[in-house]
Amino acid sequence: MAGDNPLGPEQPLLQHLLELRTRFLRALVGVIVILLPLAVFAKELYGVFARPLVQLLPAGTSMIATKVISPFLTPLKLSAFAALIIAMPWVLYQVWGFVAPGLYKNERRLMVPLLVSSTLLFYAGIAFAYFVTLPIVFQFTLSAAPEGVVVATDIGDYLDFMMTMFVAFGVAFEMPVAVVLLVITGFVSTAQLKEGRGYVLVGVFVVAAIITPPDVFSQLLVAIPSYLLYEVGLLWAGVIERGRRKVATLT
Repeated sequence: MAGDNPLGPEQPLLQHLLELRTRFLRALVGVIVILLPLAVFAKELYGVFARPLVQLLPAGTSMIATKVISPFLTPLKLSAFAALIIAMPWVLYQVWGFVAPGLYKNERRLMVPLLVSSTLLFYAGIAFAYFVTLPIVFQFTLSAAPEGVVVATDIGDYLDFMMTMFVAFGVAFEMPVAVVLLVITGFVSTAQLKEGRGYVLVGVFVVAAIITPPDVFSQLLVAIPSYLLYEVGLLWAGVIERGRRKVATLT
C-alpha cells in the first residue's frame, strides 16, 4: 500500500544522488572548518598527543623523525584525524539527514538516541584509551626494553599506533549500541544474547589480546569495560523489548 512507504511517491535516483552529494559536501566542509585552526597549532597538538609516551621516556631521550618531511606531515596528519573526530557529530547529522526520510516514524525515534549515544560512547572510548590504557601500555613496553636499548620512537609510527588504538577503543565502546541494533532489527533476542554471554566474554578477551601488548593488565583494561558495556546494552535492549510487548498488548 502507498501509505506503508515512508517516502510517499518514489524519488528519482538522480535526486537521491544529488542529496547524497550535498550531504557529503556539507560533512566535508564541517571537517575542513575544524581542520584549519587545528593545522595552525599542529605542533602543539602533537605535543599533547605524544604526552602519554614522552612523559615516560628516560631523561635525555625523545621521539625522532626518520623521514625528511615527517616533522611537517605527521602533525598535519594528526590535525586531519582530530578534525574528523571532533566533527563526528556534524558528519553523523548529515548521515541522519540523508537516511531519515526513508525511515518510519518509530524507527526515527530510535535512531536519534542511538546516534547520540554512539557518538558519546566513541568519545568515551578514545578518552579511556588516552588517559587510562595507553600510559599503562607505554610503561610496560618501556620497562620491557632490553638493557642497552634506547627507546626512540618515530613520530609517524607513534601516530599510526595511536590512531589505531583510538579507533579500536572507540569501536569497542560501541558495544551497547551494537547490542541494541541486533535486538531492534530482530536479528537476535535479549534471551539469546544472555545465553551467549560466555562466548562474548571469550571474544572480548581474544580481541583485547590482539590490540594490546602481551601483558595481562592491559588486556583486562580493554576486556572488562567491553564486557560491562555488553551488559549495559542488554539492559537497554531489554527495556526496548518490554516497551514493544506493552505496545503490542495495547493494540
